Amino acid sequence: MVHTARRGERQISPVFLGILAIMAVTGWAVWTGYAASAGLAIFLFVTSAWIVSLCLHEYAHARTALHSGDLTVGAKGYLTLNPLKYTHAVFSIVLPVLFVILGGLGLPGGAVYIERGHIRKRWQHSLISAAGPLTNVAFAVVCTAPFWLDALDGVPLAFRFALAFLALLQVSAAILNFLPVPGLDGYGVIEPWLSYNVRRQVEPLAPFGLIAVFALLWIPEVNRFFFDAVHGLLTTLGVSDLESYCGWDLYRFWQDVPPVCEAA
Repeated sequence: MVHTARRGERQISPVFLGILAIMAVTGWAVWTGYAASAGLAIFLFVTSAWIVSLCLHEYAHARTALHSGDLTVGAKGYLTLNPLKYTHAVFSIVLPVLFVILGGLGLPGGAVYIERGHIRKRWQHSLISAAGPLTNVAFAVVCTAPFWLDALDGVPLAFRFALAFLALLQVSAAILNFLPVPGLDGYGVIEPWLSYNVRRQVEPLAPFGLIAVFALLWIPEVNRFFFDAVHGLLTTLGVSDLESYCGWDLYRFWQDVPPVCEAA
């Protein structure tokens, strides 16, 4: 009985498999040009791929916590990759998708709830926090592989632009997540190494960390600096500004596409 329950706790959710299927089908439609609306296909492909990455991000936190001593993550459903099982489904999935639609920004999602009392070593706490954004880094490497491997021959432009925009989301999410701001994973990496007094003083600020980062990004100079860093990393990985911008323009299928993206 117990063995069956544990197996069920780790079984991949049909919800996640459904999202994965949407990503595969719409990715195929973008590649082949089969879709009646290329923009809608790109929108569905990038959005579903982004949700998949969010699920993997949270799964990485939970899986690392499991191997570090927190056996409760299975009972909470975190190992099923089901986005509906996360403690903050709205913050983990809905808001990040909205920010992609509205601002082309890979906003960090919410966090799974880890029973930190079951984890003994400081480096394990740090690794649990780092596991999520490292998943975004891995996703970015996969998305940009055709670019830095110079393997774009035969890749349709629409699919190329969609990958470039998806890579931008992953890079921006990784950078934001690694910021040492209370409430974000970057702070979770360094928190175990801080003194008790510092942690106690900073703890009340955690719920407002993401809000503060978002508010700072509204400042033009900060926004420019942030996206310059994102595009700098993308350029290093072989993705040009034009490709990522065209990906975002095509993603917003309800708006007119600039001629440069149609002719590129």
